[in-house]
Parts: sequence; structure tokens; C-alpha cells
Amino acid sequence: MRIKILLALLFPLVVKAQLQVHRFFSDNMVLQRDQAISFGGTGIPGNSVNVSFGREHRRTTAKPDGSWNVLFKKRKADRQPQQVVITSGRERIELNNVLIGDVWICTGQSNMEWAFSREMHFREEQQLTNQPLLRFFNADFAGKYVYKSLYTDSVKKRLNKDDFYRGTWQQCDSNTVRPMSAVAYYFGKAIAASEDIPVGLINLSIGGAPIETFISYESLQHEFVSKTRGNWLENDELPEWTRQRGKENLGDKYNGSDSSGPDHAYKPGFAYKAGIELLQSHKVKGVIFYQGESNSLELPRVMEYRKLMTVLIADYRKLWKQQDLPFYWVQLSSIDTVKYQSQFWPEFRNEQRLLLNELSNVGMAVSSDLGAKNDVHPTNKRDIGQRLARWTLHDVYGRDIIPSGPLPVKAEARNGMLRITFNYAGRQLTTTDTQLPRGFSVEGKDVPAIIKGTTIEMPLTGKPGYVCYGWSPFTTANLCNDEMLPASTFKLKIDYLNSNQ
Repeated sequence: MRIKILLALLFPLVVKAQLQVHRFFSDNMVLQRDQAISFGGTGIPGNSVNVSFGREHRRTTAKPDGSWNVLFKKRKADRQPQQVVITSGRERIELNNVLIGDVWICTGQSNMEWAFSREMHFREEQQLTNQPLLRFFNADFAGKYVYKSLYTDSVKKRLNKDDFYRGTWQQCDSNTVRPMSAVAYYFGKAIAASEDIPVGLINLSIGGAPIETFISYESLQHEFVSKTRGNWLENDELPEWTRQRGKENLGDKYNGSDSSGPDHAYKPGFAYKAGIELLQSHKVKGVIFYQGESNSLELPRVMEYRKLMTVLIADYRKLWKQQDLPFYWVQLSSIDTVKYQSQFWPEFRNEQRLLLNELSNVGMAVSSDLGAKNDVHPTNKRDIGQRLARWTLHDVYGRDIIPSGPLPVKAEARNGMLRITFNYAGRQLTTTDTQLPRGFSVEGKDVPAIIKGTTIEMPLTGKPGYVCYGWSPFTTANLCNDEMLPASTFKLKIDYLNSNQ
């Protein structure tokens, strides 16, 4: 009887602990070049695990909890497909068509999630998508596209860090690319074409998600403790819209997964725990981020966003032990207030711009010229992906290109004239439509401006404190550099240089 009981106790352990690799390993994957390569997973406790990667071999033993991990030396970029073989006892896993290159994390909310098949250039671009050097892990997540209704029991079962994200690596072609993030596709294509190396894209974006879910819970507790108090669904320090969506999905009688409330894609720290954190052993080249709409609907949320971004970026740099980890984001686009609560978008875009002055190895792709007047989802993702790639090609890969449209440096007034100087003005400032510059305002009133080489000049009356550009939710501001890259929305303090002002 004791033997039977022992077997009954051990049998479930054996079944659950069969040889597996971590969820982000599969055929067609890209591994990060020039950094040590880690393979890990689970197996039967105490059993040997053997890993062969090309001509190299490693052996380890599964720990009491079943986990195992081996480390291989760093490798150079390699376009030649390779195989990884993992064995333990009679079990065997093969990972085929593996490349060595650069891996980029792509995350944010619906504008990053936006599928390539819905992008405005899809039909003309689809014929060009057979890109063997471009690979992607387009993670499906529990509750995707479930709006204004309760989650089913099957979805609720996946609301945990171990089962929230699912997916496999795919090699880019005209069929596999259809559900892929359009922004990430155009970004990755530009990098692969320029550098002639494999590029892997891990897409962890979640439609509607607030920034708080992408930050570790521990960092929120330290930097924004008020956001972690009590049930997140009832916490007024979190965006109201996302809490309402959470209630629609979870119902009125929700049971708490822990002291901070039930698990959900929008819960503070949840996407970090279920996705980003699990990638710690997978080395990456950098991050691209397109998020903000869900944090732009209330002024208090807008004014804290810049600090939240600094916390998020610090989190990721700490996780991957890279204090200079490249991080690039998309500035919010343009949309009218008729069908959307976008009255705070100018302030929000400016907050995103100001972050450029506070951190190193960061960049921002301007998208205000691509906005749809009545749709929060601009369908032109090609320009956005390519603008993100310009920052990367300039900063990370050392290409001699202008990474951005004009970014303001200072506004100086003298003798009734205001002069604004810019970084990334190129050889000559110009406009996107060959018309005179528009979009400049002082104290809420439009002011005519003229281009003087790489500066802007305009008449000034009185002694106002600030000059603004693109300061409306849906802006038709048209300033750009000679690469036709648009200038950012800004609010800039005016410095007075003589006593006559």
C-alpha cells in the first residue's frame, strides 16, 4: 500500500515535469549576437539535460523544482540557419532554423499591436514580405479583442504569468506576417536591410493597456506607491478607462488574485511579470514602445507620465543589466476631440518630448502628421516604423543619417522678434506642403512664422512666457527638415535677451 501511495504521489510530478524549453524558444528564433546565450526550461528533477548548439555541447542536471539552464559563449551575427538539440533520457527537443542577430522587444498598446494586414500599405508591401532574415514572435494574449463583455472561463484560466502570453517564432513571409505588428515589421525590415543581419522582433503589445502594466510591481511600489494600494479596479490613481474595461471583463463580483486585485492585462505590473520579466535570460538589443493613449485621458495621468516612463526604462535596463539599453518610443499622433477625449494630447506629446532631455540612449518618433481626425488608430504604420528605425540606425548602428525631425533647443526674444533654434534641422528647415510654416502660437493665438535657414523667426508682442507649436489635439502644423521628417509638438520657455522686451 505504501508503494502504491508513493507512486500515486510521484506520478503527477513525472507527468508535469517532462522536458520543456522556455516559451520564447522555438523554431525560427533569433538569438542575440555578441552576448552569452542562455537556454533553459524544465525537466524531470534530477535527470541530466544535454544541449547541443552547433559544435558546442553543454550538460546540466534538472533542479528539484525541475528547472534547468545552460550557458553558451557569445557569438557573432550568423545568417546561416542552425539547430539546437536538447535531450533528457528518452526525450528530445529540436529547435531548427535558428539565426544569430539582433533581438528587439516591441511593446505598448493597440497602435503597436496593429496588425500588418490592416496597415494602409499592406497590398503593395505584401509582395515584398518574404524576408528570411526577419523573424518575429507575435505573442497572443489572454483576452485579446474582448471588449465590453465578460471573459469566458477559458480566458480567466490564462490570467496568470505562466499562460498569459502564447506564441511561436515565425520566419517572415507573405502569410506569416499578416498578424504581425505593422510598426515592428517596418522597423525590423529597415534594420535588416541596412545591416544585413538577422533581426528578431518579440511583440508583447496589448490593446488598451496603460503604462502601469508594463512596469514591475516592485518599482511602482517604490516610486508610485499610491498606484499599488488596494484593489486596482477601485484605485483612482490609475486610468479610469482601463479600470472600467477591467470591470467589464471580470464582472462585479471579482475575486482577488492577490492583495492588489484580480489579474488582468491592465493590472499594474501584470504584463511585466507575465512577459518582460520572463525574458530576462534572453538577451536583447533594445526596445521600441508605442503607448500612451490610455494614460492621456485625465490631466493627472498626463502629468505623471514622464516619470512613469523613466521608471519603466530603468526597470528594463536593470532587468537586462544594460544601463545603456537603447529605448525608442512613438510620440502620440493627432486626433480631434469630437469623437475622442483628446484635449490633453498636446500636453502629453510635449511630456514625451521632454523625456528626451532626461535620459541617454533614447529617441522619439514623431507621428502627429500622420493622425486620423476621428480615429485613434492611424493606419500609416510604415512611416512610424521607419522613423523608429532611423533613430536606431543612427544611435545603435552608427549610420550617418538624421534620426529625427526638428526638436526645439531654445526660444530667444530680442527687439520684438522671437527666434527658435532646433536640433536635427538638417541643412534647411522647410514645410511638408511647401506652404508657409503654421502651427506656432503664443498665449493661445496663432502667430505667423518664417523660416530663416535652420531657425524660425516670428514677431512678438508684449512679454509672453512661452511659445508653442502643434498645440492642438489634431494639428496641421507643417514644419519639417529637408529629410521631410516632421517637427515635434512643443511648449518652450522664451528667454529675453535685452531690456526692451
